[in-house]
Amino acid sequence: MLDNDLAAIYGVSTKRLNEQVKRNLERFPADFMFQLTAKESAAYRSQIATGSPQAVDSQRSASDRSQFATGSQKHRDPRLRPYAFTEYGALMAANVLNSAQAVQMSVFVIRAFVKMRETLLGTRELAKKLALLEKKLTGRLDSHEAAIVHVLQQLMQILNPPPPPPDPPQRRIGFQPPA
Repeated sequence: MLDNDLAAIYGVSTKRLNEQVKRNLERFPADFMFQLTAKESAAYRSQIATGSPQAVDSQRSASDRSQFATGSQKHRDPRLRPYAFTEYGALMAANVLNSAQAVQMSVFVIRAFVKMRETLLGTRELAKKLALLEKKLTGRLDSHEAAIVHVLQQLMQILNPPPPPPDPPQRRIGFQPPA
């Protein structure tokens, strides 16, 4: 989640959020937060309709820049690259901010994580039970399967009996010249 979106959720300005993050950098390791590269930032700006590429040129005046729609990054200096937060970073940001919304969101996020963990643990237990049931049924099927195959073989013999052996040649009655 980008810093401007997170700031909107917590009810603070992006500048205020970034100030607090910079003051508490030790709470934001690389797996909590990172800054977009210049290329990623440019690609993001192009996706949110920031106007022409000249609008983000640092040599243009501020009045020229303000003529272009910048979407959710309203009033952000285009030379500044946004920060991206993981779920851990979003939670940590709530802890370093003092707004009422940040406190509420922090509590909400913690409850959501606890609920998600409970659901995942329940799923693991269910998966174990299903695996045990499958093993049990497979064992039963193996013995039942053998019995069913035997019954089917017997039925096939009844329905398609083997042809009777040919009759032995009959002896001819009467005189038989010597050969």
